Amino acid sequence: MSLSKNHENVYVLNQTNQLKGLFTIIRDRTKPRSEFIFYANRIIRLIVEEGLNHLPVSPAQVTTAQNVKFDGVVFDGRICGVSIMRAGESMEQGLRDCCRSVRIGKILIQRDEESQEPVLHFKKLPDDIADRYVLLLDPMLATGGSAMCAMDVLISMGCKQEQIIFLNVIASPEGLNNVHQRFPNIRIVTAVIDEGLDDKGYITPGLGDFGDIYFGTKI
Repeated sequence: MSLSKNHENVYVLNQTNQLKGLFTIIRDRTKPRSEFIFYANRIIRLIVEEGLNHLPVSPAQVTTAQNVKFDGVVFDGRICGVSIMRAGESMEQGLRDCCRSVRIGKILIQRDEESQEPVLHFKKLPDDIADRYVLLLDPMLATGGSAMCAMDVLISMGCKQEQIIFLNVIASPEGLNNVHQRFPNIRIVTAVIDEGLDDKGYITPGLGDFGDIYFGTKI
């Protein structure tokens, strides 16, 4: 894991050959959906595990089966996941695989046809979300409009920026800039930072619409 040179509080997975190999598969437009899901899930699991590394811990001592003391740690506080529908729901199972019985909220944001601005349409969040660390889930960070709208929702519910960790598969430099300028204390964990956005606002080289491919609605 490395800290982005251009953005404080942005953490990028180490670009190992394993990770590059996984991205080679999910970016390949000729691969079947089943392979996309399998290898995307592997990447998501890596991102979730790294996101959990950013939670606070306290020292703890236990006794092993050999009756030996072991000095370890326990996590402080409680967490919840919040997925930005629909693509963010693809990351929920990866979080559940790491955190048993984790609570997961949902936020639906859609772009207004006239203003082209993201608009909140639906939210279902734990009542005590202000007392939890929030893992915000969305695989693609393009312009950052939807992510920032979701962050506004969480902050309006009483969350502090320092409580929010945004988990992301592919980010654009433009999206990172936008989010960081507005929410400098929100931590972002991403698997890779791509080259940028094309003239239509899509991430390049990207991989297409993550949610459409993952859930089988790609035309």
